[in-house]
Amino acid sequence: MLTLEDAKRINAKHVKEPHLVVHAAAVSAAMGAMAKHFGEDEDHWAAVGYLHDVDYERFPQEHLAHTEELLAGEGVTAEELRAILSHGYGSHTDKEPITSMEKSLFTVDELTGIVMAAAIMRPMGIGGLEVSSLKKKFKDKRFAAKCDRELIKRGCDMLGMTLEDVMDITINGMRERSEELGLRNG
Repeated sequence: MLTLEDAKRINAKHVKEPHLVVHAAAVSAAMGAMAKHFGEDEDHWAAVGYLHDVDYERFPQEHLAHTEELLAGEGVTAEELRAILSHGYGSHTDKEPITSMEKSLFTVDELTGIVMAAAIMRPMGIGGLEVSSLKKKFKDKRFAAKCDRELIKRGCDMLGMTLEDVMDITINGMRERSEELGLRNG
């Protein structure tokens, strides 16, 4: 089973751009929090989240088409690979998210971008970020405009969870790793 330490080591081989490393850490933090919510292994889900964009820096136009080859020989299981590939469902792959891990990764990948942007703008950073404030930013399509709100909503529906609940879990997960994410926390 993939550990967060393994995922960081593997990701470092392929991802050098600082903003992509921070994104990997943000998704990892959110995935660990989602695992906690579902009573699953937090480190394992965080590890899968950390590796979700392992091929993006080198192959942005062919995202997820090279993931399997980059992870070959790294001890990544078929379940872990499928979760990574399923986060691109509908845009880059035809792997529909089925498990709670897959649905969570599909959902929080985009949501972490909105959380990061909102936290950066707040005087107290992520420490003062509440769901109500994040919802206002979420409704403003110009804010973090590249983050696909419809995909996030579709992911919440897949999970059978409200947007507010997923936002709360994501904020709290990222708050716990605020130092690694370069965010103020209070």
